[in-house]
Amino acid sequence: MEWLGEFWNQIIHLDKTLSEIIAQTGYWVYAVLFGIVFLETGFVIFPFLPGDSLLFTAGVLSHEGGLNVGILMALFPCAALCGDVTNYTIGKWVGPRIFRNPNSRILNPKNLDKTHAFMEKYGPKAIIIARFVPLIRTMCPFVAGMGYMTFGRFIRYSVIGALVWTVVCVGAGYLFGQIPIVRQNFAVAILGIILVTIIPIAVEFIRHRKIAKREALAGEAHD
Repeated sequence: MEWLGEFWNQIIHLDKTLSEIIAQTGYWVYAVLFGIVFLETGFVIFPFLPGDSLLFTAGVLSHEGGLNVGILMALFPCAALCGDVTNYTIGKWVGPRIFRNPNSRILNPKNLDKTHAFMEKYGPKAIIIARFVPLIRTMCPFVAGMGYMTFGRFIRYSVIGALVWTVVCVGAGYLFGQIPIVRQNFAVAILGIILVTIIPIAVEFIRHRKIAKREALAGEAHD
């Protein structure tokens, strides 16, 4: 598990590791940043790659002149959208091949239909919120594709989520990364960014549970 500790150390000290990457690669750093965001969003096997913390750190370094904030504001949404479309496409291809056994309790076509109905109803909101939540951000496009969410609806809200995500995370680094207390406690700031991004999905989950419980009680009363 040494690699996990080393990876976590690199995330916490992303300000130093990203500065080193910039020094080593020059303008190619933009390709590296694009690739990281694309992989983290586009393939379910890469949820461990940095997302919010990477954007925040890039925002900090753009204020110092190491990166161009205008390029970042265009690059990150493009990388996120490419990843979303890739993940959606994979999910759409995989779904029918997994959920094809009518006798299976879980992997049956009826559950695929339920997934589709859920994504059509709650998917747009979920796609935007998921953009701010590690792991969920990686899984949501895959589930949307697997559940045959209409591509037009998916891409529309994916664009909104990618733009808002970039503005919030890069903007926070650009505006607040130079504050002495933030610079002196960069690891704490990164942890704070990660925790704050988890809050929206927790609130939405609790809200959804309450709505589902009310609907279940109403159904029982009606019966």
